[in-house]
Amino acid sequence: MSDLTLIRTNSDNTDFRQLVASLDQDLAIRDGEEHAFYAQFNKVDAIKEVIVAYQDKTQVACGAIKSFSSAAAEVKRMYVRPDYRNQGFAAKILTALEQWAAELGFSECVLETGKKQPEAIALYQKVGYQITLNYGQYIGVDNSICMAKPLNPNRKTLK
Repeated sequence: MSDLTLIRTNSDNTDFRQLVASLDQDLAIRDGEEHAFYAQFNKVDAIKEVIVAYQDKTQVACGAIKSFSSAAAEVKRMYVRPDYRNQGFAAKILTALEQWAAELGFSECVLETGKKQPEAIALYQKVGYQITLNYGQYIGVDNSICMAKPLNPNRKTLK
Protein backbone atom coordinates (compact mmCIF):
# COMPACT_ATOMS: atom_id res chain seq x y z
CA MET A 1 0.00 0.00 0.00
CA SER A 2 1.34 3.40 -0.91
CA ASP A 3 1.14 6.51 1.20
CA LEU A 4 -1.99 8.55 1.49
CA THR A 5 -1.67 12.10 0.16
CA LEU A 6 -3.90 14.77 1.67
CA ILE A 7 -4.59 17.89 -0.39
CA ARG A 8 -6.08 21.09 1.01
CA THR A 9 -8.55 22.59 -1.42
CA ASN A 10 -12.08 24.00 -1.51
CA SER A 11 -15.51 22.82 -2.60
CA ASP A 12 -14.84 23.68 -6.24
CA ASN A 13 -12.51 20.66 -6.43
CA THR A 14 -13.90 18.12 -8.92
CA ASP A 15 -12.64 15.10 -6.96
CA PHE A 16 -14.31 16.42 -3.80
CA ARG A 17 -17.59 16.86 -5.65
CA GLN A 18 -17.40 13.30 -7.01
CA LEU A 19 -16.79 11.91 -3.52
CA VAL A 20 -19.65 13.98 -2.10
CA ALA A 21 -21.97 12.62 -4.81
CA SER A 22 -21.07 9.09 -3.63
CA LEU A 23 -21.59 10.14 -0.02
CA ASP A 24 -25.03 11.52 -0.83
CA GLN A 25 -25.99 8.26 -2.58
CA ASP A 26 -24.92 6.30 0.51
CA LEU A 27 -26.81 8.63 2.87
CA ALA A 28 -29.96 8.48 0.73
CA ILE A 29 -30.00 4.71 1.24
CA ARG A 30 -29.26 4.93 4.97
CA ASP A 31 -31.60 7.81 5.76
CA GLY A 32 -34.46 6.81 3.49
CA GLU A 33 -37.33 9.28 3.67
CA GLU A 34 -35.38 11.55 6.04
CA HIS A 35 -32.65 12.20 3.46
CA ALA A 36 -34.27 15.29 1.94
CA PHE A 37 -34.32 16.96 5.37
CA TYR A 38 -30.57 16.44 5.85
CA ALA A 39 -29.65 17.27 2.26
CA GLN A 40 -30.67 20.91 2.75
CA PHE A 41 -27.87 21.32 5.32
CA ASN A 42 -25.17 19.65 3.24
CA LYS A 43 -24.67 22.09 0.37
CA VAL A 44 -21.04 22.32 -0.73
CA ASP A 45 -21.14 25.44 -2.89
CA ALA A 46 -18.96 27.68 -0.73
CA ILE A 47 -16.83 25.56 1.58
CA LYS A 48 -13.34 27.05 1.77
CA GLU A 49 -11.63 24.29 3.78
CA VAL A 50 -11.78 20.89 2.11
CA ILE A 51 -9.38 17.97 2.29
CA VAL A 52 -9.27 15.29 -0.41
CA ALA A 53 -7.23 12.14 0.18
CA TYR A 54 -5.50 10.36 -2.67
CA GLN A 55 -3.91 6.95 -2.89
CA ASP A 56 -2.01 6.22 -6.10
CA LYS A 57 -3.59 9.35 -7.64
CA THR A 58 -7.10 8.04 -6.96
CA GLN A 59 -9.41 10.13 -4.80
CA VAL A 60 -10.39 7.87 -1.91
CA ALA A 61 -11.76 10.08 0.86
CA CYS A 62 -12.73 13.62 1.83
CA GLY A 63 -13.83 15.89 4.60
CA ALA A 64 -14.41 19.59 5.20
CA ILE A 65 -14.79 22.19 7.90
CA LYS A 66 -16.71 25.41 7.96
CA SER A 67 -17.19 28.08 10.55
CA PHE A 68 -19.96 27.23 13.00
CA SER A 69 -19.30 30.00 15.52
CA SER A 70 -16.42 32.26 16.45
CA ALA A 71 -14.97 29.40 18.53
CA ALA A 72 -16.09 26.28 16.68
CA ALA A 73 -15.54 24.75 13.25
CA GLU A 74 -18.12 22.25 12.01
CA VAL A 75 -16.87 19.05 10.41
CA LYS A 76 -18.82 18.31 7.23
CA ARG A 77 -18.92 15.83 4.35
CA MET A 78 -16.67 13.11 5.78
CA TYR A 79 -16.55 10.18 3.38
CA VAL A 80 -14.32 7.23 2.50
CA ARG A 81 -15.03 5.14 -0.59
CA PRO A 82 -16.24 1.66 0.46
CA ASP A 83 -13.25 -0.19 -1.00
CA TYR A 84 -10.85 1.97 1.07
CA ARG A 85 -12.60 1.76 4.44
CA ASN A 86 -11.09 0.32 7.63
CA GLN A 87 -7.61 1.51 6.71
CA GLY A 88 -7.46 4.60 8.94
CA PHE A 89 -8.12 7.15 6.19
CA ALA A 90 -11.07 8.82 7.93
CA ALA A 91 -9.06 9.33 11.12
CA LYS A 92 -6.19 10.87 9.12
CA ILE A 93 -8.55 13.28 7.37
CA LEU A 94 -10.24 14.18 10.65
CA THR A 95 -6.88 14.88 12.30
CA ALA A 96 -5.87 17.09 9.37
CA LEU A 97 -9.19 18.97 9.54
CA GLU A 98 -8.75 19.53 13.28
CA GLN A 99 -5.23 20.86 12.70
CA TRP A 100 -6.54 23.21 10.01
CA ALA A 101 -9.34 24.40 12.33
CA ALA A 102 -6.75 25.14 15.04
CA GLU A 103 -4.63 27.05 12.53
CA LEU A 104 -7.70 29.15 11.70
CA GLY A 105 -8.11 29.98 15.39
CA PHE A 106 -10.97 27.67 16.32
CA SER A 107 -10.85 26.05 19.78
CA GLU A 108 -13.40 23.31 19.13
CA CYS A 109 -14.83 21.12 16.38
CA VAL A 110 -18.50 20.15 16.30
CA LEU A 111 -20.31 17.77 13.99
CA GLU A 112 -23.60 16.05 13.33
CA THR A 113 -23.94 12.46 12.27
CA GLY A 114 -26.84 10.06 12.13
CA LYS A 115 -27.86 7.12 14.28
CA LYS A 116 -27.84 5.07 11.06
CA GLN A 117 -24.08 5.64 10.70
CA PRO A 118 -22.64 3.52 13.53
CA GLU A 119 -19.17 3.36 11.98
CA ALA A 120 -18.98 7.16 11.93
CA ILE A 121 -20.11 7.40 15.56
CA ALA A 122 -17.48 4.83 16.56
CA LEU A 123 -14.73 6.72 14.71
CA TYR A 124 -15.62 10.07 16.26
CA GLN A 125 -15.76 8.62 19.77
CA LYS A 126 -12.46 6.79 19.25
CA VAL A 127 -10.69 10.07 18.42
CA GLY A 128 -12.16 12.00 21.34
CA TYR A 129 -15.52 13.43 20.28
CA GLN A 130 -18.21 13.49 22.96
CA ILE A 131 -21.95 13.37 22.32
CA THR A 132 -23.56 16.73 23.07
CA LEU A 133 -27.03 18.18 22.93
CA ASN A 134 -28.22 18.60 19.37
CA TYR A 135 -27.49 22.06 18.02
CA GLY A 136 -29.00 24.41 15.47
CA GLN A 137 -31.18 22.76 12.83
CA TYR A 138 -30.69 19.36 14.50
CA ILE A 139 -32.49 20.27 17.74
CA GLY A 140 -35.39 17.87 18.12
CA VAL A 141 -34.24 15.61 15.27
CA ASP A 142 -34.31 12.10 16.69
CA ASN A 143 -31.97 10.56 14.11
CA SER A 144 -29.24 13.18 14.63
CA ILE A 145 -26.31 12.78 17.00
CA CYS A 146 -24.24 15.90 17.62
CA MET A 147 -20.72 15.70 18.96
CA ALA A 148 -17.92 18.07 19.97
CA LYS A 149 -14.21 17.93 20.66
CA PRO A 150 -12.00 20.65 22.11
CA LEU A 151 -8.90 21.30 20.06
CA ASN A 152 -5.55 21.21 21.79
CA PRO A 153 -4.69 24.84 22.59
CA ASN A 154 -1.03 23.90 23.06
CA ARG A 155 -0.69 22.29 19.63
CA LYS A 156 1.98 23.86 17.49
CA THR A 157 0.33 25.23 14.38
CA LEU A 158 1.85 25.95 11.02
CA LYS A 159 1.58 29.52 9.81
